[in-house]
Amino acid sequence: MLDSIPSFSRLVAELAKFPGIGNKTAARLAFHILRSQESEALALADAICDLKKKIRFCSICHHITESDPCPLCTDPARDEQVVCVVEEPQDLISIERSRSFHGRYHVLHGALSPLDGVGPDELHMHDLVERLKEGRINEVILATNFSVEGEATALYLARLIKPLGIRVTRPAHGIPMGSDIEYVDEATVHRAVSGRQEL
Repeated sequence: MLDSIPSFSRLVAELAKFPGIGNKTAARLAFHILRSQESEALALADAICDLKKKIRFCSICHHITESDPCPLCTDPARDEQVVCVVEEPQDLISIERSRSFHGRYHVLHGALSPLDGVGPDELHMHDLVERLKEGRINEVILATNFSVEGEATALYLARLIKPLGIRVTRPAHGIPMGSDIEYVDEATVHRAVSGRQEL
């Protein structure tokens, strides 16, 4: 029946493209937007357009930013000798929220997954190695997720980094196996980062 309303069907189809959003949830969201004030709907559309126009990835750490390099890379108060490697920007945000880390970051934008066609060339691993060769970094924390892919990524990176004479650590246990850092509470992330251990 809703197929006879093309504009509504189009919005439902677009919303259903979001991860974790099925057709029913997409329809509920579309009805919510339909019931909201026009100014609210336009503000949402404007925020999405603004995000797409202004957000880019930092040329150093690959985190999301509106300025390049990002504020985390240019902050003189941060320890430039320690770099925390994470899979996704959401993981970086979770670690920052825990207030347990005051160094620099490197975002890979994924993890090794040969079955999905994700190898080292699809991630920002080469950029990381180039940063390390500059000689200012003396520790790398491999804070990839505690999943099969995250563990494989950490081991692969450790093999690349150790020959450079740089200390390689991994967050301590406390983050459950199979979980994503993005969804772990701040206290657990703080305990894991503070109690990191040699890999």
